[in-house]
Amino acid sequence: MTIRYPNGKRFETSPKSRKLPKKTNEITYSNRGMTLEEDINTTNEWYLETGKAVIHKKPTPVQIVKVDYPKRSAAVIKEAYFKQASTTDYNGVYKGRYIDFEAKETKNKTSFPLKNFHDHQVKHMKEVLSQQGICFILLRFSTTDEVYLLDATHLIQFYEQMADSRKSIRKSDVERYGHLIKIGYHPRIDYLPIVDEVYFS
Repeated sequence: MTIRYPNGKRFETSPKSRKLPKKTNEITYSNRGMTLEEDINTTNEWYLETGKAVIHKKPTPVQIVKVDYPKRSAAVIKEAYFKQASTTDYNGVYKGRYIDFEAKETKNKTSFPLKNFHDHQVKHMKEVLSQQGICFILLRFSTTDEVYLLDATHLIQFYEQMADSRKSIRKSDVERYGHLIKIGYHPRIDYLPIVDEVYFS
């Protein structure tokens, strides 16, 4: 299957075009990137199973343009396009309040690049805040495996300062305005106690 990104690049997903990765004991940051999403997903599953909250990852919008039907009972997608990027990664309901957040990580030790965020995401966060929704970002510093919850109002302020040459959020500012989440085993990233502290206390 071929997936075309908005910038025109193609990505082949057919079995013939895939190359199996070489076995290695090295820890890669790409694997850590997937782990952040997996950690949040498993945490949200635990919240759902225990009745604490209903929070899900938003699906990536895809437009299918070519489908083959090798069998009457089966369809194979041969070509699809990623539509315009979605707003934020996660949304749901907690204690009767709408909750919406984005999750990002960086290899940088002292700052978080603002290029990881986009205009449409910031616009969406403003709209959520205007409706009294809970909106924040989860930031992970990969090298130290630290995860912070930062309210969207702070992210918006930093993002709008990019016009004044600010290109990143200093880690010291994340520590000052954000809230460190204790990393555990089950759930892995237990962010709801911080949500309680910030939005319900």
